[in-house]
Order: sequence, then C-alpha cells, then structure tokens
Amino acid sequence: MIFSLKLMTESDLDKVWAIERDVYDFPWQKEDFEDLLRNNCFALCLKQITGMLLGYCVLMLIVDEMHLLNLCVTPRAQGKGFGLTLLRESARITRSKQLSSILLEVRSSNWRAIRLYNRFGFIVIGRRKNYYAGGYCGREDAIVMRYKVYT
Repeated sequence: MIFSLKLMTESDLDKVWAIERDVYDFPWQKEDFEDLLRNNCFALCLKQITGMLLGYCVLMLIVDEMHLLNLCVTPRAQGKGFGLTLLRESARITRSKQLSSILLEVRSSNWRAIRLYNRFGFIVIGRRKNYYAGGYCGREDAIVMRYKVYT
C-alpha cells in the first residue's frame, strides 16, 4: 500500500475527528485538535495515496521533552504497521528538534496501544492514578511511558 505522511491541516479535521470518535470511548473534541493546530503542535496525518486517512498523531514540545498526546489508526487499518510508521516519524521529528525522549500517557486498559509502544521501545516509568475519565469506578489510571531517542 502506498501512503504519505503530511502535516495535519484544518481541512483534515472532520476526518480526524470521525476516526477519533470511532476508536475511543472518550474521544477528544474537534476543538481540541483545532487548538493544537493553532498552538504549533506537530500533528501528522498518514494517508493512502488516494487521500484516505489511515491514522494520525499529535506531538507537543513541553519544556525539553516531546509528548505524544494522541496516536490513532482507523480500525480497518489497525494491525498493519501504521502505528509503528507514526511512531517512527514521531521519533524522527523528536530527533530533529535535538530532544532525547518522547513521553506519553496511555489508558491502563488499552493493551493494544501498550503492546505497540513496548514493541517500539517505550518503557513504563510510572502510573498516574485516576488520570482518565471512565473505567472502573468512573476513573482509570494512566500508564506513563518514555522512549529514548538517540540523536
């Protein structure tokens, strides 16, 4: 399959938000993506050559570390390596900014994402209790993971 990675633009947001709502029980709002685009985050779209959106990710530089805020692959494209493609590009961007690591939080119940991040080389560095809405008793822990980028 031929695909391309491009910076996310306002014109991508309807499709991005549709995937976000399809994949997550507690999706971001469309306005969240709009705010991030206005605040110079690194937001990427992975598209087929036909223009069909396969997935996206959002990175934000916070102090001296890159934070992976969101990574999502459309359900029909999951399990085909596109998540790894987005992570590789995230690492490349992080390296180009001369930063040494990527930090993320992931729901403790999101075993598919945790497995993807482990496979890529992220390690667990902590847990944030009751970080997310939902889950058991109305809240869910976040697993905090870090990937060391070698420059």
